Amino acid sequence: MCGIVGLFLKDPSLEPRLGDMLTDMLITMTDRGPDSAGIAIYGDQTAGAAKLTVQSDTPDSDFATLEDDLRRAVTGTVSMTVADTHAVLTIPNDYVAATRGYLKNTCPGVRVMSHGETLEIYKEVGLPRDVAARFDLRGMSGTHGIGHTRMATESAVTTMGAHPFNTGSDQCLVHNGSLSNHNSLRRKLRRNGVHIETENDTEVGAAYLTWRMQNGATLGEALESSLNDLDGFFTFVVGTKDGFGVVRDPIACKPAVMAETESYVAFGSEYRALVNLPGIEVARVWEPEPATVYFWSYDTPPTAKAA
Repeated sequence: MCGIVGLFLKDPSLEPRLGDMLTDMLITMTDRGPDSAGIAIYGDQTAGAAKLTVQSDTPDSDFATLEDDLRRAVTGTVSMTVADTHAVLTIPNDYVAATRGYLKNTCPGVRVMSHGETLEIYKEVGLPRDVAARFDLRGMSGTHGIGHTRMATESAVTTMGAHPFNTGSDQCLVHNGSLSNHNSLRRKLRRNGVHIETENDTEVGAAYLTWRMQNGATLGEALESSLNDLDGFFTFVVGTKDGFGVVRDPIACKPAVMAETESYVAFGSEYRALVNLPGIEVARVWEPEPATVYFWSYDTPPTAKAA
């Protein structure tokens, strides 16, 4: 099953409402994925700085001195904002690798959920309504975001197995479906130096797109390549710093619907996820075509579509 939602805002006046609208969409998809949920928000950017969103099962102890420890061991310029089991670390861009190394070697209970200049990912086990409340997702603002409600079929119900998956700076992906060649592709990507944390097939899909983009492809080109290189059935919704993309496999057996107005582009696994969006009654609503890449970007005309 699983449920996917996504929202790309064209109207800046809606940005303070992004979290609220995405949360409504996410909760509506609960019966497609009641075991865990997650949301990726593209929001504020600090010049010259990156954000690492981290998670701990024991945040009271793991986060108690983390900010001070990082200032002493890695960089004096670091700030931390805690939200339940997650925290957002804001650090200079040049210290991302050193911070990740410090966390891996010194803080085994602290796991990186995402990194980028604008991206923050929050995900946990539990009903989407409860996950959203834990992180006050309704109060978050931003330009665009994607979310996922999971019904685990191929791996354990864990925080790390929840979506979205982030495998490159400001890149993330959610997925509905199943990849049959994810084990062989995981081995290939790891041989090529791509870090993959879990056994979830969705993370392999995300890592594949990151690998393609690291080798010069645009997101649209990477999504096009996925149609040939990924075996199985899938609907992907992908976020980058500047955009939002959708692709379905050639069979397109997983449900998907999109809506576009002058103010936004929205995606949902089912139309009912979109019904409370402002102006939905005048939106252009359609089912994404199989084997077709759709992409909207703030750097290009907002209705861009790659066939």
